[in-house]
Amino acid sequence: MDVFPDFDGIGGIGDLRAVIGALLTFVLITSILMLIVSAIIWAVAAANGNYSAAGKGRTGVLVALGTAILAGAGVAWMNWLIDLGQQL
Repeated sequence: MDVFPDFDGIGGIGDLRAVIGALLTFVLITSILMLIVSAIIWAVAAANGNYSAAGKGRTGVLVALGTAILAGAGVAWMNWLIDLGQQL
């Protein structure tokens, strides 16, 4: 049995794919920019002895890194689920 979701069954699915792709691009670009900004804040604050700001910069780096990883892994996970659905 070859079961596959009918993506053409919903009107405007091409527009939905374009919007999701644009949102993913926006999330990845924003998270990379925030990673750079947070790393700069972390480095400058640690060099000047401001440990409170350095801690916030470190938190920003970790959050931005996690966001980029989750956004990138979301595509791979969804492709894996679609491939798994074809095997059923």
